[in-house]
Amino acid sequence: MTETIERLTGETTGAGAGEREKERERTPETALGTYGLTPYIAPLTVPPVLRPAAGDVLRETEVALRPAWVRLHPQLPPTLMWGYDGHVPGPTIEVRRGRRVRIAWTNRIPKDSEYPVTSVEVPLRTDGRPQATTEPGREGVEPNKDVAALPAWSVTHLHGAQTGGGNDGWADNAVGSGDAQLSEYPNDHQAVHLPSGERKIPLLIADRNLDTDEDGRLNGRLLHKTVVVQQRNPETGKPVSAPFTGPYTTVNGRIWPYADVDPAWYRFRLVNASNARIFELVLIAEDGKPVPGAVHQIGSDGGLLPRPVPVDFDAELSALIAAPAERFDLLVDFRGLAGRTLRLVNKGPNQPAGVPDPAGDVPCPPVLEFRVGESCEEDTFELPEVLSGSFRRLTHDIPHGHRLILLTPPPTKGAGGHPEIWEMTEVQDTAGLQLPADGIVQITGPDGTTKTYRRTARTFNDGLGFTIGEGSHEQWSFLNLGPIVHPMHIHLADFQLLGRDAYDVSGFDPAAGGTRTPIRYDAGTTIPLPPNERGHKDVFRVPGSQMLRVMGRFDGAYGRFMYHCHLLEHEDMGMMRPFVVMPPEALKFDHGGAHGGHGEGHTG
Repeated sequence: MTETIERLTGETTGAGAGEREKERERTPETALGTYGLTPYIAPLTVPPVLRPAAGDVLRETEVALRPAWVRLHPQLPPTLMWGYDGHVPGPTIEVRRGRRVRIAWTNRIPKDSEYPVTSVEVPLRTDGRPQATTEPGREGVEPNKDVAALPAWSVTHLHGAQTGGGNDGWADNAVGSGDAQLSEYPNDHQAVHLPSGERKIPLLIADRNLDTDEDGRLNGRLLHKTVVVQQRNPETGKPVSAPFTGPYTTVNGRIWPYADVDPAWYRFRLVNASNARIFELVLIAEDGKPVPGAVHQIGSDGGLLPRPVPVDFDAELSALIAAPAERFDLLVDFRGLAGRTLRLVNKGPNQPAGVPDPAGDVPCPPVLEFRVGESCEEDTFELPEVLSGSFRRLTHDIPHGHRLILLTPPPTKGAGGHPEIWEMTEVQDTAGLQLPADGIVQITGPDGTTKTYRRTARTFNDGLGFTIGEGSHEQWSFLNLGPIVHPMHIHLADFQLLGRDAYDVSGFDPAAGGTRTPIRYDAGTTIPLPPNERGHKDVFRVPGSQMLRVMGRFDGAYGRFMYHCHLLEHEDMGMMRPFVVMPPEALKFDHGGAHGGHGEGHTG
């Protein structure tokens, strides 16, 4: 408590403290007066660790969802949130390799509990000013009463492990107050010798916004403020809003905290838990320039990379790009940085690291400050040359099926002003086909062959389209016809990125809902895969006018799963589809083939 008070008053003591305070006064972050909070005065919190007794399915561990009052920043009043066992974020659950754990996610949120987020939609600004979502407060707009009336209806789902469909956290399998979601989780992850104990720290990063009182002062209440990009959609009569992004970045539930670290190796398990913000993270020094050689990525969504990837913030990897739900296992070497102050910042697309970029929706670059101590016990850890000796690249000579998924632009016919997921099936007989036609798309691939596809599903509630034999490999190709970057997430399986291809998508006519001329492969544009995307992943960024090809094996579990865009508002607007994994012997009795259910197996 004393340390926190000293940081607030600026009367810190000890070696280097005065210089740090003077240095803070010189930086752009102190020019954030309109946002009401001072960066780097709250210590980073580390979630508690939960170790279930024996780690055995015969024993059950309850984790209760409860309302909690959390102080996001020392200069804010407490914020009402719903958390796990009263913690935001919830505890880290550690289980020994080779054992399963059973968790009862129990909803202990009272039925009459106040919904902890105020929701508003504000008009689109057309006068050149940054959009209102980059500012706190409601702009005088009344809260959405339907959101305020939402009940405590909760579901918890898992990323990065093979668990049956009944344990996965299916969207509709939510429980009300007083009920529990029972889930079992295996743990077959590889054991490695890496920094541990106090030098292994989870970093859960999320952007947020805050409401203000009638005098314009921050009141601590969470605010979901989005911009109405279309006042009324002619098909639905409802307004169309862009996904949420906010000006305040929280790390482990605190806004712009600091962390005291030793001049030693640290392991950080980082996850982007934002609704929609894609971070471009850079580690900078006191002079605002990137720190080379300190950061190494050793793992991604699905586990360890084959080898460490240096994140030197050069031309090849100028920032650590983190889309919602992407995970990063990082090693940071602070040994040569004793006594220094370093900052992890969000780089705006139009500005250097550490400089505010309101036009690029990054009005507040701060994320996390590292204060490196002067000395510590000798650190004997050495960065390994090989991390996963068992890693093997998936290649096309493995028998596999194919799926084609289109990501459509918001103005597309019948979409209600929102982007959609279209599942496509090849049309074998095109005689008499008149183009353009709603749901019909032609694509000219790298070999110059033009194929015709028809849409078989587009919304979450359309019939089941994909049925997959357990243990089989599949290649899923996501072709983005719009300008929005979609982070696509597939449940259950780990995937490897096979490649990114550029396409000319101008032949797609949103008003017609199909192509007037074929979408064509762009042979003149090469898109290399960055080295940190060459491991196992289950979340992949798909930029506009690109086809992303991924391959994975659907093994280890049966049941109904989901794949979806991980921009939360897109997912909730219907950019989510089901698939079912079943024993391969049962596929011959499945009737999904009539609507494109089975991936065609081949080795090409």
